[in-house]
Amino acid sequence: MSPMDRRDYSPEWPAISRAIKRRAKGACELCPAEERKPHWKTGSIVVLTGHHVNGDRRDDRPANLLALCQRCHHKLERTYRDKRWRGGQKELPL
Repeated sequence: MSPMDRRDYSPEWPAISRAIKRRAKGACELCPAEERKPHWKTGSIVVLTGHHVNGDRRDDRPANLLALCQRCHHKLERTYRDKRWRGGQKELPL
């Protein structure tokens, strides 16, 4: 996954990301990983990240956002990129 380019996000993103993590109660919304604890699968320390379900980094509606561990975030982003490169669907399957 490439580094985050802050120009792609709304100016309010830091506060929005914190709110999404609070909503998720400090755990990944797709797997049992808990923030700041060893990941159940990889053993690395978990840092939750905010994920835009539809891929639009300016669409900050709560229904479009998930708090994810790095592993889940990377897997979803990879799925999205692979489908986009093949000319497939533009939204992530959930």
